Amino acid sequence: MKKLTFLIILISSLSFAQVTFNPGIRAGLNLAKFTQSDNGIYNWFDEDPDYYYPNYQKEETDFIADFYVGLFGNIRFTKFYALQPELNYSRQGSKIRVANETYEPKISYLSLQIVNKFYFQKFNIHVGPSIDFALEDKGFSPSNNVDLGFLLGAGYDITNNFGIEARVKKGIVEVAYSNDENRTNVLLQAGVYYTFNTKK
Repeated sequence: MKKLTFLIILISSLSFAQVTFNPGIRAGLNLAKFTQSDNGIYNWFDEDPDYYYPNYQKEETDFIADFYVGLFGNIRFTKFYALQPELNYSRQGSKIRVANETYEPKISYLSLQIVNKFYFQKFNIHVGPSIDFALEDKGFSPSNNVDLGFLLGAGYDITNNFGIEARVKKGIVEVAYSNDENRTNVLLQAGVYYTFNTKK
């Protein structure tokens, strides 16, 4: 019994000894827009405005450029996997064109993300959920002050501490409603990250 207990403690110690925690920072470029047409759950029961309003002028959305900056903690469990909680400040919005007019509603978020990172030598793949809290809006009133989303991305470790990354994130909560469309966030990010005291 004592030998079994000792063996369990030894295995546990070896397993936890491999776990490392390293804080870091990330920053870069945002390309953000609202969806032009979700064609998803929000639109299944919507009437077709083109059918009922022949003079209807459809709004078109396009990307605007801004920035993001954030902090993260990289919890490395194995050589191939880490869990990375993140707290980011992200400035987003969209360009919207209708007829001959163009306007740019903007919204800033405090974003909490739980990123699963899978490592393949210097490359890493990012997958995870996100919850975003609206801090400030300009040019419109958002339908909801909280957004939920999912992200997918990739990174490359140039050194043990410094790397580059690119991600795409899709919101699933309506952020704006106009012209019979429920608009959600689409976000593209490209930037850099720096990890302090990285051990690999």
